[in-house]
Order: sequence, then C-alpha cells, then structure tokens
Amino acid sequence: MNSEVCFADIKDRSRSECFKAILKSSEGHLSQFKKGSFVGIKMTVGDKKNTGHIKPEFVKTLVENLKRRGAKPFVFDTNVIYHGQRQNAVDHLNLAYQKGFTPDRIGCPFVIADSVFGTDSKAIAVDFKNLKEIRVPSLVNVLEDLIVLSHITGHIMTGYAASLKNVAMGMASRAGKQALHSSVRPAINVANCSLCGCCIEACPVSAVSEMSGRAYINPNICIGCGECIAYCKFGAVAINWHEDENIFAERMAEYAYAILSRIRRKVFLNFAFDITEECDCMAGNDPHITEDAGIFASADILSVDKACFDMLAGKKDIFSRGGRIEMHRHQFEYAEKIGLGSLDYRLVEV
Repeated sequence: MNSEVCFADIKDRSRSECFKAILKSSEGHLSQFKKGSFVGIKMTVGDKKNTGHIKPEFVKTLVENLKRRGAKPFVFDTNVIYHGQRQNAVDHLNLAYQKGFTPDRIGCPFVIADSVFGTDSKAIAVDFKNLKEIRVPSLVNVLEDLIVLSHITGHIMTGYAASLKNVAMGMASRAGKQALHSSVRPAINVANCSLCGCCIEACPVSAVSEMSGRAYINPNICIGCGECIAYCKFGAVAINWHEDENIFAERMAEYAYAILSRIRRKVFLNFAFDITEECDCMAGNDPHITEDAGIFASADILSVDKACFDMLAGKKDIFSRGGRIEMHRHQFEYAEKIGLGSLDYRLVEV
C-alpha cells in the first residue's frame, strides 16, 4: 500500500510559508495529538559551528500549533559519544540556548533525554539479525507521541542522513550509539585516562580493571554495551568507528524499528534546506551540495526518507560519496523487509 508523503516546494515562497503549508497539509496527522498529551519533538541543534540546523522559529510555529490543541510539547535530544559540546547535558543545553532554543523563544522546554552524562540507558530485548537488544533512554519506554524534525544532509558513514538516522542514532543512549557504530569492543585511550574508577564501577560484567595505573578493558569479557563510554567524563574510552557499511545500515533500520514500535503516534518532517556534504554533527559553514527543495512530511518514516532521497539524488548523485548508492538501496530494502515502513509512496504537493 502506498504511503502518502506531502511535499511543500520552496519555489516561489519563503521557508516560513513552506512550513505553514506542510503543517496545514499534515492536519490529519497532527490531530492525533490530543489535549494533555506530552508530545516529544525530536531534533538536533548540531555542532557549535553548524548553521544549517532547523531554526528555532520553525519549532516555535509547531509548538504553538500543538498548544492550540491542548497538547504539552517539549523538544528533546540525546548526548553524543564523540568529543564536542553535546557530550553532556550541561554543555549540550548551553549550546542549544546559544543557538536560540530557549523556552521563551520556542515556547516549550528543551530536554536532554538520557541525563547529564548519558547514563540513562535502558536495555530492551529485541530479536533482529544484527541486534538482540537496544539501549535507549527510559523516555522511549513511556513516550506515546512523537514528531521528528530532521535536517537533510550528507553523512560521513551513510552518505545520506534524514529521519531514520535521527530516530535510530538520535534516540539511542550513548551506550546504544556505541553498539550501533561498531561491533568492535571499545578500548581505553591511556593518554586521557585519570583512573577515576567510574568505568570500573559502571561495567556490568566487570570487564574493566586497573592496569599500570590506567583503566583496561578486557576484550574477552566486554559485551560492548557502552556503559563505560557514558560514565567516562574524560574522553578516555576509544571508539572504533569502522564497520561493514551494510551491517551499519541494517543496525540503523533495526534500531529505528525497535524504537518506533514502542511509540503509538508519530509524524516525520524532513527539511531539505541548506544541504551539506557532512551532517550537522560535523559540518560548519560548509558549501551546499544542491539547491533547497522544500519540506516533506509523512506518518511513514521510510516513505518520507525515500521520497526526499529520490527527489534530491535524482537531480545529481549528491549522496554517492564512496559508492554508497548501493548501501542506501540495501538499507531501504532491509528496512521495508523488517516492517519499518513502505518504499511505495504517493507524493502530494501542497
């Protein structure tokens, strides 16, 4: 069955008018969010130097729409595992506020879902080809209403980043992000280790111990849960970023399915503005790799990502870096196979 994807073309109108048009066309989806419902708005403000992220004024317009319905919206994100200002909730929130995502400007709270140091990490059993558990903030277990705002960009590992990545990677805890990125166990970067003991205490299988005045992770005991990453405040846990691209793509689909299957009502909006080669986690003021297109919206995460990909990649191979077109196809096909969504969609211009 074809899923409906609404598309507001930026041609001949402002970005604000484009967003209002997509909200109007999404009235049927937004009407699900009733009086008193807590609606989580998932998005990212990007790295400190990034300027292409979704802007606060769009969030404010959406929040006002939800409040008129009597809903209780809030914006949320999770901490990251690489170095930067989003590795803990204190610096993460300060960065968000510096970029204008303060409660008075967006009309609702901005929260970091996995706690100050990313230690809110609940293990949930799943049964997929690549994963037998996911690790997510406890919010995922109780959230019923979700709106995902995604800025379309390129990506160093996947070549293309949209709603699927925003959910899979963006709603995983720090420990979950480690499991997503690599099946190779983490190790200790001894130059950064202060032997504070946090990782030793946090390890659930006692794989971390002291050796020569520094922490040491025994790879034969380590289960790759990533708890040491969450608890280390000194960047002393080295992450292996290398993984087979198809396995990484499949894990992303599995994570997204597992997360979304626990949430009753969801809507996905993809913003195809200021599209850069790197994602907002890395990009600064990078040159755009294609012209602005508009905004896509759907209740089907796979359809909205595929529709956006088809339109943008159809103009030129902007997401083909490193021969990743085949990997994209593999991820889309695998995601449909496990039931994440539909690749057959009907594009409705609004």
